[in-house]
Amino acid sequence: MNTIEELEMRLAEPSDELLDDLSRLDGDIMLLGVGGKMGPSMARLAMNAIAKAGLNKKVIGVSRFSSGTLKQELEEMGVETISADLLDDEQLQALPEVKNIIFMAGNKFGTTGNEHFTWAMNAYLPGRVAEKFKNSRMVVFSTGNVYPLTPVGAGGAAEEVTPNANGEYGQSCLGRERVFEHFSHKYQIPMFIYRLNYAIDLRYGVLLELAKSIQDGTPIDISMGHANVIWQGDANEIALRALRVCRSPAVTMNVTGPETLSLRWVAEEFGRRLGVEPVLVGEEASTALLSNASKAMQTFGYPKVSVLQMIDWISDWVLQDGATWNKPTHFQQREGKY
Repeated sequence: MNTIEELEMRLAEPSDELLDDLSRLDGDIMLLGVGGKMGPSMARLAMNAIAKAGLNKKVIGVSRFSSGTLKQELEEMGVETISADLLDDEQLQALPEVKNIIFMAGNKFGTTGNEHFTWAMNAYLPGRVAEKFKNSRMVVFSTGNVYPLTPVGAGGAAEEVTPNANGEYGQSCLGRERVFEHFSHKYQIPMFIYRLNYAIDLRYGVLLELAKSIQDGTPIDISMGHANVIWQGDANEIALRALRVCRSPAVTMNVTGPETLSLRWVAEEFGRRLGVEPVLVGEEASTALLSNASKAMQTFGYPKVSVLQMIDWISDWVLQDGATWNKPTHFQQREGKY
């Protein structure tokens, strides 16, 4: 992949499984918080799948659309857009009733010093959204940050592990889950809690950050020595297919890749491809923020894009100085402060 257009096309290639699931799904699809990292490519994927399957469905994207050209870009691909501040209850209540809701709104970076806004977005807003869309089915984005750090040899935290979030961001995301779960019980809302950890593409993510640091000769602290990643195209597809898995009480699944990745090994793989010796500092801790996605893989199948494929793609992208987003994951953070 040499251009943004090629990347976007790759992210938006629907699988046969997605076509089948959307063909069996009644109603239109609304993405709340479509302006984030995953929203635009998920909207494009949904539109491509709907067109390829010959379905009569709308995709509606809701965001503040406060800057940039995203609104126009979405409309050019056929997505209906609505400009709305979801924390403004009048604007929230004015949204149309839609059968399928994917909730991606939230706040992570900048939490420290702005905790009140993070809690409003992550734990107050979910209650208002659930009340508004109590007649819909909902896929609710959450995060692996609700889990404690776990031993790197334990295979990651499975859904049975008791959440014990480290820091206010993770705590507020657990609050989001619990509030949505409450309304799933109260109104029998079919719901899927989607605990993501970490999605990547060529422009952002754990692997890109490692590759750029290696290319620049920047020392890499490997105290958080292990991580999980999943290609954003696979993560987008699972989110859309999860609409068919929503239940009440809410279903909860971890979404990530199958490997517990050694970041030392990843750095060495990038070093070989980039022709630069990685500068690694620190020692790997015995614990890390890790998720076990076996349940999601049993349900949706394994990701289509492998780790080595991601490493190859990102190496090529970095070598040709491809465009990147200034949206660091802070995967090294062990205290939950974002």
